[in-house]
Amino acid sequence: MDKLRYELLAEINGRLEADLLKSFLEANDIPVELFQESVGHTSIPVMIDGLGRVQVFVPKEKIDEARKLLQEFKNDSSEDEEK
Repeated sequence: MDKLRYELLAEINGRLEADLLKSFLEANDIPVELFQESVGHTSIPVMIDGLGRVQVFVPKEKIDEARKLLQEFKNDSSEDEEK
């Protein structure tokens, strides 16, 4: 029996974007857990060998809905960059 309740949704470069995604998902009733190596929590962004990467986990039963919302989040982010 699989006891893991959460599934990896995405790996994000940088805590700020991960926090934004977390807020977006939680606003849509999807609980989120973020995991990041401790060195990535410094005030200076660290991007060496993926240490600045943040893993975004959501409950398994919400993964399909979260994937759709992730796509929407990415589309909104890319539209903002184009402006």
